[in-house]
Amino acid sequence: MVELPSFFYIRTHNGIRDAIIMFIDQAHIWIKAGDGGHGCLSFRREKFIPKGGPDGGDGGRGGNVYFQAADNLDTLLDFAGKHHWQAQNGRPGSGNNKTGANGEDLVINVPPGTLIYDTDLDLLLKDLNVIRLKVCVCRGGKGGRGNKAFATSTNQTPRTTEPGKKGQERNIRLELKLIADVGLVGMPNAGKSTLISRCSAARPKIADYPFTTVEPVLGIVELSGYRRFVMADIPGLIEGAHTGAGLGHAFLKHIERTTLLVHVLDIMPTDGSTPAGNYKTIRSELEKHSKALAAKPEVIVANKTDLDTDGKILNDLRNELQQTIHPISAVTGSGIKEFTELLWQKVRRTKS
Repeated sequence: MVELPSFFYIRTHNGIRDAIIMFIDQAHIWIKAGDGGHGCLSFRREKFIPKGGPDGGDGGRGGNVYFQAADNLDTLLDFAGKHHWQAQNGRPGSGNNKTGANGEDLVINVPPGTLIYDTDLDLLLKDLNVIRLKVCVCRGGKGGRGNKAFATSTNQTPRTTEPGKKGQERNIRLELKLIADVGLVGMPNAGKSTLISRCSAARPKIADYPFTTVEPVLGIVELSGYRRFVMADIPGLIEGAHTGAGLGHAFLKHIERTTLLVHVLDIMPTDGSTPAGNYKTIRSELEKHSKALAAKPEVIVANKTDLDTDGKILNDLRNELQQTIHPISAVTGSGIKEFTELLWQKVRRTKS
């Protein structure tokens, strides 16, 4: 089965294509544990030893298949072109009562936040939401017995052996849900990418047209006193995102794990909409996607306040929504220090 990337775009520099960036958050693969080695049929043959007897050794165990969350991965790209994963088979036994070598286990590294499903059973096997968490999903087959194991007082020259057992195999579906402390949500062109680039070392694509962010971007926000938290920029949402409109539907799941939502509002949208109307639209999409997601703690920020010189639009927005709204300007940096400090305090209280 060919698995296509969820989204991709071509990055350019001075008009020259230099890379294809892909973010893959779902993959279908087939995995199989190793088969057990066959038992050996052998009789001892040595000079001057007339009664050697059977000496066929047992086969080795097949390798197991494990999934492990690795901290250096953030996409399922490794599974885009490889759909068959198999552990090593056990080696057959040999004469002189030698047991075959066990097959080497296969450890498949995936990003933290990967959910492992059995496709045929539609069953969630494990949620690898902790770095270095490891789970065995297929057991290797047991090695077969050699003829030495069948020797008895009444059958001293057995010619019976066992074949190795088959290893387990499964069709697996992998789904990735990013793990972050803070998730940025909002309409396209609300300034989320500029905000995360101002708060962290992340450098997402920024332009003056909608949907410049086509994949989630993670950034680490560093504060004084060795404090830090992870922020995620999610592609812009539009009305109908929960049904697949725009890019939001595919990425709404990535903010389900976040501790805190930051709703970024463009205080002066250029498409004729209003900040309050955009806020209500996004809130509606979150609730339709997941009640639990909509119930997460939220911080509302009004971005681009450098354009609201007299503060009238901000005051009108506060009066209409009747909620606390924090003014910032991601371009000039105004209010960013207070904003990140507020996020740290809220994340810490929510986690404690």
